Amino acid sequence: METGIEKVCADVDRPCAALITDLKQRGLLDDTLVIWGGEFGRTPMSELRETTGRNHHIDAFSMWLAGGGVKPGAHFGKTDDFGFSPVEDRVHVHDLHATILHLLGIDHLKLTYKFQGRNFRLTDVHGEVVQKLLA
Repeated sequence: METGIEKVCADVDRPCAALITDLKQRGLLDDTLVIWGGEFGRTPMSELRETTGRNHHIDAFSMWLAGGGVKPGAHFGKTDDFGFSPVEDRVHVHDLHATILHLLGIDHLKLTYKFQGRNFRLTDVHGEVVQKLLA
């Protein structure tokens, strides 16, 4: 019987794989962008609180994308041996958003507007499309 992380992974992996398989079989995967993740990760070490757990971690997060113009099978970015700090191909959340908007056919640079003398946009003024992730 599966328990703990093995059960949670099985509960998530099976339907995700089924979704990707179904989209591909129906010829819809090329036109559908599937995104799984969040804008922050979890610290690699546990912390003592009411129950031992892990805190939010903005510097390293995991995410996967499929279909919709994403390079299949690509692995991108690397953290240190502890999983704490990015050491290779860092992707800021603004870069991720710029890449997602690009895959949806939206030029994030054209979403710039001025407010109180400062330029703003969905990707702030820092986001860059991560070309290495594009098919």
